[in-house]
Amino acid sequence: AEADEPLDQNFVRKHAIEQAAELNVSVREAACRVFSNSAGSYSANVGLAIENGGWEYEGQLQEQFLTRKGFAFNADKPGMMEQQADLFKSALKTVDVTFQNLDSSEISITDVSHYYDSDPTKVVQGLRDDKKKPMSLMADTTTANAQVRSLSETVRLDARTKLLNPKFYEGMLSTGYEGVREIQKRLRNTMGWSATAGEVDNFVFEDANSVFIDDAEMQQRLLDTNPNAFRDMVTTFLEANGRGYWDTSEENIERLQELYAEVEDRIEGV
Repeated sequence: AEADEPLDQNFVRKHAIEQAAELNVSVREAACRVFSNSAGSYSANVGLAIENGGWEYEGQLQEQFLTRKGFAFNADKPGMMEQQADLFKSALKTVDVTFQNLDSSEISITDVSHYYDSDPTKVVQGLRDDKKKPMSLMADTTTANAQVRSLSETVRLDARTKLLNPKFYEGMLSTGYEGVREIQKRLRNTMGWSATAGEVDNFVFEDANSVFIDDAEMQQRLLDTNPNAFRDMVTTFLEANGRGYWDTSEENIERLQELYAEVEDRIEGV
């Protein structure tokens, strides 16, 4: 940013100068591009909000991300984290591409909430002047043959290999109580990608509903093995529909609502 180069050849400098003027700070300060949590803090807690349903609209998640992640690394003050929320927002609003790295075959993007908790796709879209969603990419470096895919393609691949894969969910069911919770966790984390990026195809929820809800035998296995996790699964389907992430038939929604009441009665011993 401090290099004496033409602005049409150095976009880091171009943006830093614009941000310095906008925020009335030095170019060196405006050039900061490494942001994270405050010292001793971890995550944006977006995953926690989605896991417990404690949010009303996406703007709350986005503001939480900006507040939690808006601490800047300053090369002139090594080891110190300074809250620079305005600088963070200014840097994000010029972003065209978001990128994450998947580096473990053991932990996929729906195994844990960490990946979507760190995803800024809709945050950037909300900050951009044109409200255009940035391109979202995911690098798969789990093998020597590294590949870069779109986020939507990665979510589809993950859904087909985990949540919708009979070998996966039957394997989980064979472990009993905890296995049902693991299946539900992946369904909830899939919805997390809808909330932070809007990159989950409708068929993922529709097919999951066919596998776990439409099939009466499967439904009973889930209920008998872990009624609490099954209730959470039904809740996730209803929430995905209510938040506009899953478009399905009224018949499916009515069945889920009735099923929720039945499971609730069973858990409460009615």
